[in-house]
Amino acid sequence: MHGWSYLAGGCLALASLQVQAQGADCTAAASSACYRSFQPPGSGGALHYYASLSPDGAAPTKVLVAMHGHPRDANKTFDAALQAVRGASALADTLVVAPLFQVAQGKAGKCGTPGVPVAEAGDLLWTCGSWLEGGGASNGNGITSFAAMDALVTELTQRWPSLRTVTIAGFSAGAQMVQHYIGFAQEPDSESVAVRYVVADPGTWLYFDPVRPQPMRDGVAVAWTACGSGADTLRNCTLSFPAVADDACPALNRWKYGTDALPGSLGRSAAQVRQRYASADVSYLEGALDSSDAKGTYYGILDKSCAAAAQGPYRMQRGLAYAQYDRALLAPVKRREVLVVPGCAHDVACVFPSAAARAALLGPSR
Repeated sequence: MHGWSYLAGGCLALASLQVQAQGADCTAAASSACYRSFQPPGSGGALHYYASLSPDGAAPTKVLVAMHGHPRDANKTFDAALQAVRGASALADTLVVAPLFQVAQGKAGKCGTPGVPVAEAGDLLWTCGSWLEGGGASNGNGITSFAAMDALVTELTQRWPSLRTVTIAGFSAGAQMVQHYIGFAQEPDSESVAVRYVVADPGTWLYFDPVRPQPMRDGVAVAWTACGSGADTLRNCTLSFPAVADDACPALNRWKYGTDALPGSLGRSAAQVRQRYASADVSYLEGALDSSDAKGTYYGILDKSCAAAAQGPYRMQRGLAYAQYDRALLAPVKRREVLVVPGCAHDVACVFPSAAARAALLGPSR
């Protein structure tokens, strides 16, 4: 099981990075001066992250950890999170951090973004898809991406002991990573630190029961197309959640769509993961226009496997359905809602900075 204990040897060259950051405005945009490195304890390698280092040495009380998508666009995700915090006039007390899960340079052709540093010797490495489902690093001591996220939160709370709220927000594939991580995340040692999660526009979701959404009209099961489109989908239909046999779709309830065959490296049972997720502080975001195959939805890269299609036809429908599943079967007392962001398709630069997303991303004061 991965823990939150801090080891002094976990940080690499922090003093030089602090010197490098002096004179750079890391509250404006991602840059090399804002790029930090630390070594998760026992990992045998380094993990990097952008941080909005304040030139005046302010002591932040909140941190927004923004998880990149499949292209590992940590720079763009960092900038979107900065814009969200700036729009809320919260830069004075909110640190923004964007981790980068590195992939070996020769294998990153399909998940690279211009301007993002390439992997260097000593960096922890994953594949283009392994980091988003808790996979182990392919080098070092094989630390899982979930354990690496645990270590990052420890790094932040130790580096900035003034922190009282940690919000971990992911968009697209980053949202898949965050939504799957929630059930495995370690609680912080200090009761003075609250951890929150924001899941925005993932392609697929982790279900904890062998059920999937079934649209209904007048008590009769119908296809999703009979319910209309966009935000009106579930105004025209209701949803039921019947048990679904996986005979025709063996992956339906398997990890990462369900909790069957959980990797042993993640260290928890399905029951433990469900309980942890149900008790967590979770918010959901969906772009209102991420609900079709139109331009801007990146429908071409949406998971359309049978296990994914059973969750709904498009990202927003899948998100609306999951929130109803959450309220009906997973955590009824939480009454988690979906905040639908008007005018946004599948774009973190639109969703995160929106006024509609601020409450979820910034959270309450503590």
